[in-house]
Amino acid sequence: MEIVCVLGSPRPRGNSTTIAKRFCDRAEEMGAKVRYFYLNEMDYKGCQGCFGCKTKSERCILEDDLTQVLDAIRETDILVIATSVYFAAVTGQLKCFLDRTFSFMVPDFRTNPNPSRLSPGKKAVFISAQGALEDMFAELHTQYKNYFTRYGFEESHFIRGCNMRELGDAEAREDIMTLAEKTAEKMMS
Repeated sequence: MEIVCVLGSPRPRGNSTTIAKRFCDRAEEMGAKVRYFYLNEMDYKGCQGCFGCKTKSERCILEDDLTQVLDAIRETDILVIATSVYFAAVTGQLKCFLDRTFSFMVPDFRTNPNPSRLSPGKKAVFISAQGALEDMFAELHTQYKNYFTRYGFEESHFIRGCNMRELGDAEAREDIMTLAEKTAEKMMS
């Protein structure tokens, strides 16, 4: 089983990354092959709204560091997306990446009952870490559940770490680390 892990935090050892790595480490123990992409270390643009992926190509026509990420997602079995929550949303790095996944949609995506170009059967996990308490920003998970459904993922899981303000807070939260491991076990079985 192949996993693509897209890390949206600008902090290489941030809480969302820590949770994602725990998920991926457990999946590797169970035989998965994991490819990590640290968005903050890459050189790329956000979607240009050119619709080239709908009129000229079945892929994003921009050629930059995201090209390899988008190609890897087309081939993967499980997509892991991890982000910090900054100002009530995903990080800017992740938002630019997500906009580029518009290329995964067919030209008539608004009316087509199968709007995604991705092969069926993929699974996804969305991981977020935020400094705020649980009563804030829960709608992000609803928003991205819709995203995964629209892109044809057959199964999606969500891991949300709240009240994580300092580096290392995720590691100290056994409930979140256990959830990451158990989610990996469920997705790998």
